[in-house]
Amino acid sequence: METYGYPQRESRFQGPHELYFKNLSKRNKQIMEKNGNNRKLRVCVATCNRADYSKLAPIMFGIKTEPEFFELDVVVLGSHLIDDYGNTYRMIEQDDFDINTRLHTIVRGEDEAAMVESVGLALVKLPDVLNRLKPDIMIVHGDRFDALALATSAALMNIRILHIEGGEVSGTIDDSIRHAITKLAHYHVCCTRSAEQHLISMCEDHDRILLAGCPSYDKLLSAKNKDYMSIIRMWLGDDVKSKDYIVALQHPVTTDIKHSIKMFELTLDALISFNKRTLVLFPNIDAGSKEMVRVMRKKGIEHHPNFRAVKHVPFDQFIQLVAHAGCMIGNSSCGVREVGAFGTPVINLGTRQIGRETGENVLHVRDADTQDKILQALHLQFGKQYPCSKIYGDGNAVPRILKFLKSIDLQEPLQKKFCFPPVKENISQDIDHILETLSALAVDLGGTNLRVAIVSMKGEIVKKYTQFNPKTYEERINLILQMCVEAAAEAVKLNCRILGVGISTGGRVNPREGIVLHSTKLIQEWNSVDLRTPLSDTLHLPVWVDNDGNCAALAERKFGQGKGLENFVTLITGTGIGGGIIHQHELIHGSSFCAAELGHLVVSLDGPDCSCGSHGCIEAYASGMALQREAKKLHDEDLLLVEGMSVPKDEAVGALHLIQAAKLGNAKAQSILRTAGTALGLGVVNILHTMNPSLVILSGVLASHYIHIVKDIIRQQALSSVQDVDVVVSDLVDPALLGAASMVLDYTTRRIY
Repeated sequence: METYGYPQRESRFQGPHELYFKNLSKRNKQIMEKNGNNRKLRVCVATCNRADYSKLAPIMFGIKTEPEFFELDVVVLGSHLIDDYGNTYRMIEQDDFDINTRLHTIVRGEDEAAMVESVGLALVKLPDVLNRLKPDIMIVHGDRFDALALATSAALMNIRILHIEGGEVSGTIDDSIRHAITKLAHYHVCCTRSAEQHLISMCEDHDRILLAGCPSYDKLLSAKNKDYMSIIRMWLGDDVKSKDYIVALQHPVTTDIKHSIKMFELTLDALISFNKRTLVLFPNIDAGSKEMVRVMRKKGIEHHPNFRAVKHVPFDQFIQLVAHAGCMIGNSSCGVREVGAFGTPVINLGTRQIGRETGENVLHVRDADTQDKILQALHLQFGKQYPCSKIYGDGNAVPRILKFLKSIDLQEPLQKKFCFPPVKENISQDIDHILETLSALAVDLGGTNLRVAIVSMKGEIVKKYTQFNPKTYEERINLILQMCVEAAAEAVKLNCRILGVGISTGGRVNPREGIVLHSTKLIQEWNSVDLRTPLSDTLHLPVWVDNDGNCAALAERKFGQGKGLENFVTLITGTGIGGGIIHQHELIHGSSFCAAELGHLVVSLDGPDCSCGSHGCIEAYASGMALQREAKKLHDEDLLLVEGMSVPKDEAVGALHLIQAAKLGNAKAQSILRTAGTALGLGVVNILHTMNPSLVILSGVLASHYIHIVKDIIRQQALSSVQDVDVVVSDLVDPALLGAASMVLDYTTRRIY
């Protein structure tokens, strides 16, 4: 892969990643204390060629500016040390970096065997270097065969690896090498959202992936302000004007060397016919490059008046040349990745970059099998000016990477963990197995009732069991185990295969450990309770646990109106007020598992007392408990009942009586409901202004009574930019049970649960 610059993109590098880094400073301090206050992170940066140095240099400069945090060791190997490729190690020295080690690892021959031998030679030499340097982490870039040797050596010597630009797709053997390095690496810095998703699909841990953008963009985005005409004249001659020359950079395709040489020959013929001044860079050191150089010399390119053939151009000067070229042609990744930052037209030849994300400035000639086809592409592209593309970065990659490095905890286990996707089971051909319904056991721990259900993959509740929720921990845990065992036995009779158990409960939950940290007052003796272990031990099934508000959001995402949406918020209106937030398809838990406590958003500084100990919370106005409190006050003052209404003596007055009275024209009941709906509406306005979701879903028994008031408050109080956000009533009957089930039914594709 050959790269020299980078475009800007703002929107791809915001969202949860930026939120993540705002919280990272605290974590960095904790990790520094854990690693030892005076302990610097020893970082080894290994660079193999001119292309990877253009990406690694900005990181190296960043590390160098923070000597209180980092020690930098630089290892140089590969084509950097070969005269035919420009002795490019000199530019590292010119950048004032001390080169700790120079390793001559290239076996000349420029064929497939030479590449393999070069990897072997690097593997022989690297252990001594790594034993001497003893780095905490090695930074490896890209997809070159030299980089594979670096990653292999570091992995086998138990050195942590940070891989730059993993997850990308090009279309050659580079893909295989890049993905092999990904599997060896412990941490990943990627440039695009697609690359990030590819890494996740490859079972890499999302917590160890950083979407930073391309590091070289940090330098590139200000590059066009420099004196470029002197650079153009130096490399192409005094008579050349801006936008009136071509830059050509073409490499062999190692999986089809014969065809790539033929394509290079056709490219040179087309450039000769096009008759424009052209800067031709020598190809990289891959197999087939020697034959490509022979083609250049056979056609007299080095002596042709329209051509300047060079082995290397310093990066600062190269980006000026491509920024002001009339066109770039070849199959280098810098054409499809970085040149778009300047809007320079690019002609991409062949299949070497076929999988890359590209801007509109790139014209692909995938079957470059005739000179005429390439010549036609030159006529179409030369001299055009395209908008700057915004795919690979925003110019802030290095600060993100440095923060990411500081967050690495050296005390964490070195062994990688993979997050595997679903594995298709090898099911026997017995008819009962074929007809089995894949299902989950869902448990809902409410303030009053304890419910267990068998839920199918489609969200159908096959069977449901309900008991009163006991008051003590001992009775409650025993009842849960009993009901789950009975339900699992019943599932066999119903031909349902239980995949696991999902539990929805009130309070603050650590879903990673399956522990209820702190419960609501409605469920007593329910703090610091490990639910996962006893159920898993009894049922021999995986167990997931989460807060009931989060489960409602998960239910909407899988089965309800949030299906397919990237961002939405669910508000539960029941005995209490809860909620869940889905942001970029992920459930937000927060740093202490306290996210989405939406019922405790304060909407009035002098409002009624809340069960949380504060006052003026939404829950103190709009929950079932709050309405029950107001209903009792009215009833005690004989102001609740109106004509057509009665409350039996043995029946407790509750929220439903207040709603009934309001429907029958009780002005005081109507006023209470309006106040409650207003409080909820103000809370929703705050959510819209904070999260800016695409949808708000009201769930629970009170949702339909509040929906119109909430919409009115949004029209009155919300910013105009969020007034179009839709607010709907959930159509799910049992969101807590369905959400608990969804944790199980999605477990093979989820990264958190």
